Amino acid sequence: MSKKKLNSLDDLGGFVFSTNDSFEFDKEENQETLVPNQQHLEALFSNKGRGGKTVTVISGFIGSHEDLKLLGKMLKTKCGVGGGVKDNEIIIQGKYRDKIMEILKKEGYNIKRVGG
Repeated sequence: MSKKKLNSLDDLGGFVFSTNDSFEFDKEENQETLVPNQQHLEALFSNKGRGGKTVTVISGFIGSHEDLKLLGKMLKTKCGVGGGVKDNEIIIQGKYRDKIMEILKKEGYNIKRVGG
């Protein structure tokens, strides 16, 4: 079994190593969620790294991870498809960009189409 080569700090999986005894790590997990009319979201299609499967990606959400997961769950339910939340983006399986844009506009979000 070969060892995986580390090319950057991101390959460490988010761990921070320090020899400083008084080091304190501040994580911005309790970020306050902006109201929908102050959010500027982007909707795009993507199939990179997904075996040719097309997904709709919603990015640009500012707020807590729990609120992002709730928004993703609402979108998955209204579209009747699967998906998830990863790297502060909502990923919906399939080509549902127009339907998602309509849903988010009705909820009060500012959303724009990105890409083709």
